[in-house]
Amino acid sequence: MIASLMMYQRPELAGAHDRFWALIRRRLVDAPEHLSQDADPFDVWGAPDLMLSQTCGMPYRLRLHDKVQLVGTPDYGVQGCPPGYYRSALVVRADDPRAGVVDFRDAVFAYNEAFSQSGYAAPYAHLQPFGFWFENRVQSHAHLQSAKAVAEGSADIASLDAVSWRLMRAHEPFAGALRVLDWTVPTPGLPLITGKDQDREAIFDAVAAAIDDLQADDRALLGLRGLVAIPKADYLAVPNPDEGEL
Repeated sequence: MIASLMMYQRPELAGAHDRFWALIRRRLVDAPEHLSQDADPFDVWGAPDLMLSQTCGMPYRLRLHDKVQLVGTPDYGVQGCPPGYYRSALVVRADDPRAGVVDFRDAVFAYNEAFSQSGYAAPYAHLQPFGFWFENRVQSHAHLQSAKAVAEGSADIASLDAVSWRLMRAHEPFAGALRVLDWTVPTPGLPLITGKDQDREAIFDAVAAAIDDLQADDRALLGLRGLVAIPKADYLAVPNPDEGEL
């Protein structure tokens, strides 16, 4: 069996994630003792013995939805979003005088991965009414690296998952050099998934109970409010970028 909750992993959250997993694990049968936080995400998501992991909405709808079971969606209490939903912050340097997204038409856009809902698909959809997509793009492989690229001047704008941005503001001094230019529309948040042969309902109950049992400081560190059952169809309904832009 394998389990991983790597999507919002940071050094400051490692202990809280381990304690969260211990609370989940004690309610399950044959669950792995430790999280595999450093494993390749697609290796985890595609593992035949997957017990629990968290993925992104875009790989879920493009590659995983018919190969795994949707367990539920953690609610991180993202401002301006329904429970279990999130959105992306379009961040720029605080001293950049440009006032709107159209002013960044020719800017350098940093993105983590082309399969990222928050880092790529959400800003792509956000810009469609304005009639453009960034021609000058640089791949960073992580939201943190995208934000750093903007702060350090090697990029001009990035799209960051609201939870990741909240964690950066709490733990990264460079975040003070950035400001939010705009927000994308809310979409279903990062879902928890399990293998086809697992007891999805038992895992949902275990995660929901574990969130309730978290100590207040761990709950605050992780930002967890609860677990929401968002229908699979709602994930699949989120639009993808044009194929030629991926």
